[in-house]
Amino acid sequence: MGGDTPVKSIKTALVGFGMSGQIFHAPLLTFVEGIELSAVVSSKPELVKSKLPDCTPYTSFEEVLEQPEIELVVLSLPNTLHYDHAKKALLAGKHVVVEKPFTITSAEAEELIALSEQKGLKLSVYHNRRFDCDFLTVKDLMDSGRLGSVHSYLCNYNRYRPDITGRWREQDAPGSGILYDLGAHGIDQALCLFGTPKSVQAKLRVQRKEAKAVDHFHLVLGYETCDVILHGNCLSTEQGPRFQVSGDKATYITYGMDPQEDMLKAGGGPASATWGVEAEDDWGTLYDEAGEGTPVPSQRGGYERFYAGMRDAIRGNAPVPVSPQDAMQTIRIIEAANLSDKEARVVFL
Repeated sequence: MGGDTPVKSIKTALVGFGMSGQIFHAPLLTFVEGIELSAVVSSKPELVKSKLPDCTPYTSFEEVLEQPEIELVVLSLPNTLHYDHAKKALLAGKHVVVEKPFTITSAEAEELIALSEQKGLKLSVYHNRRFDCDFLTVKDLMDSGRLGSVHSYLCNYNRYRPDITGRWREQDAPGSGILYDLGAHGIDQALCLFGTPKSVQAKLRVQRKEAKAVDHFHLVLGYETCDVILHGNCLSTEQGPRFQVSGDKATYITYGMDPQEDMLKAGGGPASATWGVEAEDDWGTLYDEAGEGTPVPSQRGGYERFYAGMRDAIRGNAPVPVSPQDAMQTIRIIEAANLSDKEARVVFL
């Protein structure tokens, strides 16, 4: 018989089945052709079987690493576990995806990158907001030259969450707080658009009553001809513009968040015809030199593209969708931001 030999699916283990594992990883891993979600590590095996009947639940991470058929391990765990679990998976000969942020320190990230290269394994970090509708639209407007030379860039992650939930992200622990969470997304997006900044200036606060971790950040990343402002907090009753990007030809302003997260939380996913499509009422506006505003159709988002890229990288056809070096640079900027806040100064990279 003629024709190409079908490519074997990549048997994958998802480690962690909390909100992130259930909402941001499992639906995409089960959708992408060429990836087979075959194992889930969770302390609640009954929950795994109820939601993913075709998967084998494990309660032991070490046990799943012993399964020779598992090629890819996806870590959806608290930040403090990223380094240790990624290292164990690489030492076991598995390709690895780590939920963002990559690690707590850049030294840990550097060690994991060296280990993956030594082992000849693929290592990537799940910075899914590279595939947001609004960010892809900003990138398209910049790449096409419609904004001209960009001199000002603002990205907001403002929310109103005055109550402390007690989740690990809000504990007084390494890697907790909004900077490692939402801030990591904003930093990664800025790196995609502008590369590594020359300097970092930051103000970090613990604003809410009884809060233990950073819940407000204001970063200024300094570039040769542009300042990038990344802002986020948990006490804003109005989110403000999501992106406000100004060049010498036009300014683009958009409000609201990408719809994919809400779609996933509602049980939708990439198989839906409206997946990744932003409603016309949510499109951003491009303001020309005369101040006239024109709605700009948003680019179609697609978080599943991350795992399609990971599949292609493992099968040898492409680079990983997010390079670990980029993800390490995000951690370096977080470290610089912490130092800037502590010493009340600009930190030069």
